[in-house]
Amino acid sequence: MRGLALDLWKVLIDTVESCSMELTGKRIIVTGCASGMGAATVRAYASAGAHVVGMDISEAAGSEVCANAAGSGSVAFLPVDVSDHDLVQEAFSAAVGSMGGLDALAHPAAVHAGNLASDVTVADWDRLFAVNVRGTMLTNQTAHAYLKAAGGGSIINFGSISGQRAEPGAAAYSATKGAVHSWTRTAAGTWGADNIRVNAVLPAIRTPMFLAAKVGLSEEELNVKYWRNEQSIAMGQEYGDPDTDLGPVMVFLASDASHFITGQLIPVDGGQHNVR
Repeated sequence: MRGLALDLWKVLIDTVESCSMELTGKRIIVTGCASGMGAATVRAYASAGAHVVGMDISEAAGSEVCANAAGSGSVAFLPVDVSDHDLVQEAFSAAVGSMGGLDALAHPAAVHAGNLASDVTVADWDRLFAVNVRGTMLTNQTAHAYLKAAGGGSIINFGSISGQRAEPGAAAYSATKGAVHSWTRTAAGTWGADNIRVNAVLPAIRTPMFLAAKVGLSEEELNVKYWRNEQSIAMGQEYGDPDTDLGPVMVFLASDASHFITGQLIPVDGGQHNVR
């Protein structure tokens, strides 16, 4: 009986080790790497030992983030416009060629604009949907082919509380994030057969986009924003840090430890909102 218990314990240890949160040797593409959550994700993956190719439309900033990412992994940069089919194909082909394959895609790339439902312009609507929705489809589809060839892997999209609730001041952005949520569930249901999991994080994280949304607001407007967004965050009534609060979650979702999680909208928001 003691021998059986020891054998079972060894099996448990082996299982835990095989589902490690380490990313040593993992080959990962990160979009939107030039700042904010994308930059933090690059740093987290490099620190965890992954081979990373960061991508962004902002070449100077993206190159700097990738050059400064420290860790046992390797990091390179490639420019891309995620809304452009041909450029996504070219960038992903070059990245996969340099890394020898692909194990995960983290896709934070997105744009934001404030607008009301009654006056959102066609130009704003098309620009946000091109980057946030078409960009998600293109990067996910392109990654899918490489992940399938590698035997499976992880795609991590970026949703938002804005896609879960009414957003009077950001009508088009809210619609794009709702679309990302629906796409994530559908892609997960479709690609599970290829051993590919697809999830979306819904972050409440301090980023340049978050800070820019406060520029020029009056004290009254800032107060309204606080009560709408930050006051409901149970963990301190403030948005989280990209590196300490988001980075470890991104490592988990790219690692083998998350191998049985797919089709989920995962808040990383300190309790700001419940996904229902």
